[in-house]
Amino acid sequence: MALLEIKNLNITYKTDKKEIKAVKDFSLDVEAKDSIGIVGESGSGKSTLAMGILKLLPKETTKITGKILFNGVDLLKLSEEKLRNLRWRDISVVFQKSMNSLSPVHKIGFQMEDIYRVHEPNVSDEEVRKRILELFKFVNLSDRVYTLYPHELSGGMMQRVSIALSLIHYPKLLILDEATTALDVVTQGQILDEIMKLEEGLDLTRMMITHDISVVASSCKKVVVMYGGCLLESGYVQDVLINPKHPYTQGLLDSFPALTGEKKNLRGIPGSIPDLSLEYKSCIFANRCKKARDICFKKVPETKILPNEWNVACHLLGGF
Repeated sequence: MALLEIKNLNITYKTDKKEIKAVKDFSLDVEAKDSIGIVGESGSGKSTLAMGILKLLPKETTKITGKILFNGVDLLKLSEEKLRNLRWRDISVVFQKSMNSLSPVHKIGFQMEDIYRVHEPNVSDEEVRKRILELFKFVNLSDRVYTLYPHELSGGMMQRVSIALSLIHYPKLLILDEATTALDVVTQGQILDEIMKLEEGLDLTRMMITHDISVVASSCKKVVVMYGGCLLESGYVQDVLINPKHPYTQGLLDSFPALTGEKKNLRGIPGSIPDLSLEYKSCIFANRCKKARDICFKKVPETKILPNEWNVACHLLGGF
């Protein structure tokens, strides 16, 4: 049994005038100690997927169907109290905009102590301070940050505080939503290296949402390519990023500069992301795909399962 099993997940945002189908019929198994990078353009449904796993989307304006099984337990059926006990301890998240997740009127140390004591109410002041300072060292922060307010930190420092917070209880599943975007390249590399070392020593599974394919290539075992709320291709990094089978995956790679090998001209993907309020009975990527055939505009492609856990939703299956 996988640590996280997502089965036929659909997430829809409801407005007065229309419904936005942000995630559509999405299925994915995440094994324990996996490291998975989820890539795709803005608006592909990556962050919505992360928020849906944690049930942090507003109930009044969001409809979620399908199953999200964590250690065999369907998170969509859990009460809010049981979910609160699960968050931070078993499933933790680092949001993209760290400045929005920190209280502006409390010192950093106080906020971290508060979160730690939610699950460890009997811990001593000395123990919790020691744990927090260990995490500061891990993310390359000075001890003095303990007594500072968020407005006294740079954006990168606040992001590092958020990463430290996410690791405070050694969660089983860590979700990073563009968590290293605000960091300089050196610090980003250091933190990714440390997280990978932590994965080796602990029962830690990582799901990383990013636009940066190089981050996935250097720090993840597997990759998932999303577009228009759909999973188009998934598999091991050395398969998908070296020999992509879906034209959209190839398009993402063509728009990213190669660090080794021959120089190449970068090519963007023409067109824009689809209107997710519409119902598509074709390939979601067909209107932007240079290799699209008649069948691509008439039928939704089935996901084909290839050897080595490689999944591709394409009529052409690499014939491009």
